[in-house]
Amino acid sequence: MTNRIVGIDVSRALAIVGMIMVNFKIVFGSTGNEGYKYITSFLEGKAAAVFVVLAGIGIAFMSNNAVKSNNKIKLKSIRTKIAKRAIFLFIIGLLYTPIWIADILHFYGIYMLITLLFISSSQKLIFNLALSLILVYPLLMLIWNYDTGWNFKTFVYSEFWSVSGFFRNLFYNGFHPVIPWTAFMLFGLWFGKQDLSSNKFIKKSILISISLFVTMLILSNVLLLTLSDGNHTTLLQLKQVLGTNPMPPLPIYMISGTSFAIFIISICILIAKKYKTNFIIVALTKTGQLALTFYIAHVIIGMGFIELIYPEKIGNYSIQFSIMYALAFSAFCVLFAVFWTKYNKTGPLESVLRKIAK
Repeated sequence: MTNRIVGIDVSRALAIVGMIMVNFKIVFGSTGNEGYKYITSFLEGKAAAVFVVLAGIGIAFMSNNAVKSNNKIKLKSIRTKIAKRAIFLFIIGLLYTPIWIADILHFYGIYMLITLLFISSSQKLIFNLALSLILVYPLLMLIWNYDTGWNFKTFVYSEFWSVSGFFRNLFYNGFHPVIPWTAFMLFGLWFGKQDLSSNKFIKKSILISISLFVTMLILSNVLLLTLSDGNHTTLLQLKQVLGTNPMPPLPIYMISGTSFAIFIISICILIAKKYKTNFIIVALTKTGQLALTFYIAHVIIGMGFIELIYPEKIGNYSIQFSIMYALAFSAFCVLFAVFWTKYNKTGPLESVLRKIAK
């Protein structure tokens, strides 16, 4: 169990670093080197997917023993704890939205509320439900206009605080809509119910997930090249449907995002088990334990610092600056985590979450 948790924390740290890189690029700017642009574009949607899959694994770890022993009293207590955490994150996310429009926490809270309903379900049902959410989403796009409420030039959602606009954004066409993004957490729940202490299983997971990820990338590119027939405008339009971008979250993105998440998590579990005393693994483990604190801090402190000293240039920085600053801020997070955990068991916001959801 200890080795498994170490790997989970390491992958959570990497997910946070990836999200920081993507979000800093979006806010500060992305002019310049195409190679750097590709790195952040590749991570877009995938780092967040890892983050959500990890939450599903965490829920599985919390509930596995109670489910196996059919301890109904303990299961009720676990469900209550998860529900309290979900509501807390939902509220924090909403409070956070006015300063960070791409917040994931309020979506995340709803994913948790849905996922906790299935902690006692069979692995087959959980897997099939996650897959169904992915497959039903294109059907929803045939019924409702995905662009409703959006100004994609400014990324402003005009009806966010209206009742209909809020629920449309939350469940269908927001940055991380409940349908189909809850599938990531459900796949995490399913994965967390497997024997993650088995090297044989983890190696098999690595092979299958990377194979599926590469297959999705090849399929996407083949379809784009074939159907666009060399027309650049058509290619850009088709990328919205057949590409691996997270908006809209269509099946190719969702499947590639899930397989990428499982691959990264599996690799981290394997490496952390082998090198658990390595100082890098130890530092990343501590960083992963403070993920919620760093998610909030990367906007309030990371973005806020640049906006305070040079607000006029926000959105016009080079991609090199955005990435280098993201890496520098991530390094600060790692150092802070190492220092903080010498004197505290949990992070600042993590401790608040635990007190609220005892």
